[in-house]
Amino acid sequence: MIEPDPLATPRIVVTTDPELDDLNSMLRLLLYSNEIDIAALVYSASQFHYAGDSVKDIAPYRWPAPGDRMHIDIAVDAYEKAYDNLVRHDPRYPLPADLRRLVKVGNVKNVGDTDEPTPGSDLVRDVLLGDAPGQVFAQAWGGMNTIARALLSIEEEFFGTERWDEIYALITRRTVITAFAEQDGTFAEYIRPRWPDLEFRDVATTAWGYFASAVVPEEDAVYLSPNWMRENVTSVGPIGEEYRVWGDGKHMADGFDEGDYFGLVDPRKEDLEAQGYVVWCPIQPAGSWISEGDSSAFALHIDNGLRNWEHPSFGGWGGRQERDAHDPHRWHSVGDSGQGLAGPITDRGEVGQWFGAYQRDFAARLRWSVTPEYADANHAPRVDADGPEHRVVSAGERVELAFTVMDPDGDEVRIRTYVDENASTSRAHIELAESAVLVAIADDAPTGSVTHVIVEATDSGEPMMTGYARFVLSVE
Repeated sequence: MIEPDPLATPRIVVTTDPELDDLNSMLRLLLYSNEIDIAALVYSASQFHYAGDSVKDIAPYRWPAPGDRMHIDIAVDAYEKAYDNLVRHDPRYPLPADLRRLVKVGNVKNVGDTDEPTPGSDLVRDVLLGDAPGQVFAQAWGGMNTIARALLSIEEEFFGTERWDEIYALITRRTVITAFAEQDGTFAEYIRPRWPDLEFRDVATTAWGYFASAVVPEEDAVYLSPNWMRENVTSVGPIGEEYRVWGDGKHMADGFDEGDYFGLVDPRKEDLEAQGYVVWCPIQPAGSWISEGDSSAFALHIDNGLRNWEHPSFGGWGGRQERDAHDPHRWHSVGDSGQGLAGPITDRGEVGQWFGAYQRDFAARLRWSVTPEYADANHAPRVDADGPEHRVVSAGERVELAFTVMDPDGDEVRIRTYVDENASTSRAHIELAESAVLVAIADDAPTGSVTHVIVEATDSGEPMMTGYARFVLSVE
């Protein structure tokens, strides 16, 4: 069997429920579809949203009204309106018609629904079994049930046949499930017992979610503000127009939803509670950021140089994960306090440090969507390593890491170099020389430890954009 190439561009499958932040994440994802290989966009259920089943007398729960345009289709519609401009900035943007072919309805009737195959689960099944040179990341933005149904269909077809060992090895060697926590019971009840070697990364983060204001650095709080959101997001073209912010008058589901008061303009907590709302998220000024909880899942794959997807411990715009103490194939966000709201709000995934760069990059891409001339918009600088990005070193060794910076717009670029202490397990002293970083590995660096050196390049365009290179030095 051909082993998946760990450095090949991965394919991604997205399963998603109709939470408002899933719409926001979907809009952002499509702005990055020029550099992310999207293989499926599938509606799914979760414990927070399901469509119901009249045959089994299951009522819909926090689900859009029949006939309403659903959030994936809303995002693709907006993308189609912006496509002619986007493709001027990168010809790799997929045709809207190609994206529409990836949109399917998965298992949506009930929380944890895996009763039967659906067009969505069949598409996920085909992607997991199909030709792909690298890994396949199956993302659960809601529940994992549609992914579980795809795996169950594979098991039903091949278990007990002479091909089962081959198929099991294929799936477990290249498939990674990423999820914002477990929003149904299908991982614990089916996936882990029947697929014990499958890698699962819980990529739940705080800085991309409803509680971002509690963990974003003070200097980056502006990127949550009504003024910044209005000037850089909601007023910028068809994609920005669909983006959800506080007080926008919109709602998620059909009928009264006790947890959805985001569309109301500057309500008072006591008035909301009197109307029957459960005020679980602090109220923000009208026009403010609400959430993009699932953007951490695909941020792993953005081609910014941090190589976030290559290993869970690397970290980057999509957060950083640690291995679970009880399951060698499970990783969870650093500082993970679980999905519950009890206890202090922490920066799960250590992503607050990247918030400003990711928001500015988003704003720049939104400007692409309304700018027909390449020269009239900003584009990110690139940092390329002149030599291997992974190196074996010795304790006390001095290493020179050469790199090249290119800005496509000819902007001035500010270079910053530093040791990523979060991802590193050994110390080092670094100095920036011309087009190189001089690294002195600590004399007491233990065998097996690693030092991550980041080269960060930020241009002078508007909005400023940032590219990176990550060098990983392993001590032997």
